[in-house]
Amino acid sequence: MARAKQTGSAALPGTWKLQSFTTEDLATGEKTDLFGAHPCGYLNYGPDKRMYAILLEENRTAPADLVPTDAERIALFNGSCAYAGTWSVEGDVVSHHVDASWNESWTGTIQLRRFRIDGKYLHMTTLPGRNPVTGKECISELVWVKVE
Repeated sequence: MARAKQTGSAALPGTWKLQSFTTEDLATGEKTDLFGAHPCGYLNYGPDKRMYAILLEENRTAPADLVPTDAERIALFNGSCAYAGTWSVEGDVVSHHVDASWNESWTGTIQLRRFRIDGKYLHMTTLPGRNPVTGKECISELVWVKVE
């Protein structure tokens, strides 16, 4: 068992492209593709133990001008999630120690993700908690594919 955990952790470094992002509302059991069926995003785990994640809603609308209007800015913000920090692994849980984020309420927190690697796919599940986009108690499942 210890060997499998070591292999999983050793396989994390590199860049991963987001394939799906499904959120389950714990109160209702309803599952939604929070950022659409085909979200965009990248997750990187560096060998220096630095990480970043950026998740974007599919089909985002570009602002009419270089400088977005307030309404355009809100729509762009609501369709995104981004943060960076350091990472560590214990067993099947990766900890993201956030030191910069799109939503300042995450800065200084530790975001825990259960993970497993299946070939070129990284499957992650958040622990139950309040979703920073919807405000509801939920669990999110994300699937990433390794960028070769």
